[in-house]
Amino acid sequence: MAEPVTFTLYDDEHLAVVGPNGGGKSMFIDMLVGRHPALPDAITYDFSPSTRELVSDNIKYITFRDTYGGDNDRTYFLQQRWNQMEIDAETPTAGKVLEEAFLLAGEDTPERRTMQQQLYELFHISYLLDKYIILLSSGELRKVKLASALFSQPRVLILDNPFIGLDADTRQQLKELLTTITRQPGNITRLMLVLSKIDEIPEFITHVVKIRDMKIIGKSPRSLYINKVKVPSHVLSEDKQQAILSLPTSDKDYQSDVVLKMNDISIRYGNRTILKELSWTVRNGERWALSGHNGAGKSTLLSLICADNPQAYACDITLFGKERGSGESIWDIKKHIGYVSPEMHRAYLRPLPAIRVVASGLLDSVGLYVKPTEDDYVKCRFWMDIFGIGGKADTLLTEMSSGEQRLVLLARAFVKDPELLILDEPLHGLDNTNRRLVKDVIETFCQRKNKTLIMVTHYQEEWPACIDNSIILQRN
Repeated sequence: MAEPVTFTLYDDEHLAVVGPNGGGKSMFIDMLVGRHPALPDAITYDFSPSTRELVSDNIKYITFRDTYGGDNDRTYFLQQRWNQMEIDAETPTAGKVLEEAFLLAGEDTPERRTMQQQLYELFHISYLLDKYIILLSSGELRKVKLASALFSQPRVLILDNPFIGLDADTRQQLKELLTTITRQPGNITRLMLVLSKIDEIPEFITHVVKIRDMKIIGKSPRSLYINKVKVPSHVLSEDKQQAILSLPTSDKDYQSDVVLKMNDISIRYGNRTILKELSWTVRNGERWALSGHNGAGKSTLLSLICADNPQAYACDITLFGKERGSGESIWDIKKHIGYVSPEMHRAYLRPLPAIRVVASGLLDSVGLYVKPTEDDYVKCRFWMDIFGIGGKADTLLTEMSSGEQRLVLLARAFVKDPELLILDEPLHGLDNTNRRLVKDVIETFCQRKNKTLIMVTHYQEEWPACIDNSIILQRN
């Protein structure tokens, strides 16, 4: 932090921790949970009436990374979620993961079993119990992780951006669940929510801690903070807007009138049907919003378009006027598509300089195995500057905040000036200013000829103004 921290959490408080991306929120939380050494008595805890003494037993900090293959990042790869070959006898179901978490959290009593069932019903988790972890959607994974954390009934529960990746119904369910927890007679759990999207501060929050420039600006009552919040209406400067509009066109672009055509697409995993007889046509220049409940198949649908899903080649899909399986390679497909997704964010959590991550978008690789040219680096710096991270070129991705990481991956999606832009929850973890910036960039980019957009978001207010079509998937 930029200066010594003075902070107290009182027993009658439930807090929201807010601030810009890279402002110091995660560092502050790391201090509270004891991840950094401090002088003796610099941090004191009083967990009474809890009888547990360890900080790790009383404070639970939940971050919502999209964990498909367990906690071992080294075994994770981008296409893992859609690869049935990755499912073996050791692959756990959601039910097994939850049951193990339940048993680790405390004694197996009738009262705790009742609490477990109540959580399952409130979160609509029952239908997930026999589903392999590897097949869960981003939002479904968050449900499982939240339930696992709540089993232990901690003294302080810290949730890092708990609402991102959840559809509207599930967000409301989570808010109601957390509200119920705070109002239960005898409840000893105090909640701290780390939030990037500050218009999602629930009513049960009593105070807001604002952090900026690696400093705690102060703690204020929720009502006073909410009244002062201003959401920017435009962030991208005119110079940068004009720079995007002035980018040269390429004679290698596809000029097909139909960018994407799917005929009666069905996807099954075991006895589960994810997509059923879906037909969809996207024409050149259209801007689509793709929405639906968690687990409805949105990310699976996008994985078919990008050829990340092995079942893609068994489907009747035409892309840029060329039928899938007619001889084109996966790289022929990808070089005309800019893509960002929660799965990609997970796959890229490696100590690479940010500019090399952006440069990998020119070759559609996870990691960079060919040295970029100076012209390539010029393109990378251009888009990093557009997204406000021009000064982070040499910063390792793992040393950046999650919001800054998302901006790096967005720059990676735009760097090759693609004809088809596929953005799966692109505003995940971004603060209000950066969410507005990204929307400005998308709207400006789509003003150019031969640019088509497919965007997934659970927030209709996050739709860029250029959206002119929408499709909603229903969960089977």
